[in-house]
Amino acid sequence: MEVVDGIDVDALWLIVFAALFIITLTAISNAVLFPRLRTEPAPTGVPRLSVLIPARNEAAVIGETVRALLAQSYRDFELIVLDDHSSDGTAEVARRAADGDPRLRVISGADLPSGWGGKNWACQQLSEAACGDWLLFTDADVRWQSGALAALIGMAERTHADLLTVWPTQETRTWPERLVVPLMAFAIFGYLPILPVHHTRIAAFAAANGQCMLFRRAAYQAVGGHAAVRANVVEDVSLARRIKAAGRRLRMADGAGLIGCRMYTGWPAVRDGFAKNILAGHGGSLLFLALSTVFHWLVFIAPPAALILSVIGGGAGIAFPAALTALGVGVRALTAVSTRQRPLDAVFMPLSVFLMTVIAARSAYWQLRYGGPRWKGRTLPSKNTQKAGIHG
Repeated sequence: MEVVDGIDVDALWLIVFAALFIITLTAISNAVLFPRLRTEPAPTGVPRLSVLIPARNEAAVIGETVRALLAQSYRDFELIVLDDHSSDGTAEVARRAADGDPRLRVISGADLPSGWGGKNWACQQLSEAACGDWLLFTDADVRWQSGALAALIGMAERTHADLLTVWPTQETRTWPERLVVPLMAFAIFGYLPILPVHHTRIAAFAAANGQCMLFRRAAYQAVGGHAAVRANVVEDVSLARRIKAAGRRLRMADGAGLIGCRMYTGWPAVRDGFAKNILAGHGGSLLFLALSTVFHWLVFIAPPAALILSVIGGGAGIAFPAALTALGVGVRALTAVSTRQRPLDAVFMPLSVFLMTVIAARSAYWQLRYGGPRWKGRTLPSKNTQKAGIHG
């Protein structure tokens, strides 16, 4: 037994191994069982679909998105874009991109009421304007291959889903994007086994991605729609949990290249985009966020750091840290392959965890300084105002 400064190092490595073993088993099972969208003929006789996009200063991307959606092989839908007080001409860009296609409607968002998050208020207005029996909430920067809507509707009908949420294939170009953005897929594939997501009502096994959420309208209304989560920063996960709690059917799928997204461009956008959600994803608890940070340092940074120190020190005690480092890199590579990311970027997992620590620190600063995260010129509701918004 190796003891350093009163710490049983071998016992510590066994704890790290146990954590990595569970993460690896989960990732392997999801690599095999996680549903993927697949190209299929456009379904016929399906109830009408409303595609709903909240857009605030999205002129740089909204045109391409509108054109891609209106060019889908599945044709029976309406497309509604809500212009949320944009200052960059978002609405006009969307109209020009449609080139007179009557399926597009652009509506202007009403002023933000007290107690609402901006995106949630926009989505609520979109749902009220929609005519479809299916409601697809998506973002302005999501990229659609021509058969994507057909694949989405086909899977929803085939699985009898009340909520089908898809994890788009993430496009990453700059190094900050490559190091941080794929961790979202890593968390889903490594920490969330798909079988209990699909076949239990346990809230802990619920997740969703606001980039692509397809609801049966009746189910959406039954759980209260976005009004029920009006001040929640992670409204997508909250809606998924409400679907489960109501005994409705939640289904998840991988975008498999048919639905993609470049979430952020460069480090400032990556940092602030993830900082916006990370505290809410930890239940609004700074303590839970701190414990999560310590856990990830222990699992993904401590083993390679100990390996380097062991090599420098002549190779004593190298076995455990070497094996744990390989396991950590391996599971990160597996999730990358499963979600069409770069597997070689897995070797930078310790740096990725460090960058997430910086993001967590920024989120904590926002909470302590402003009372909540900041995004697109707004301070989003804090945990306390979320409670007031939902119950008040």
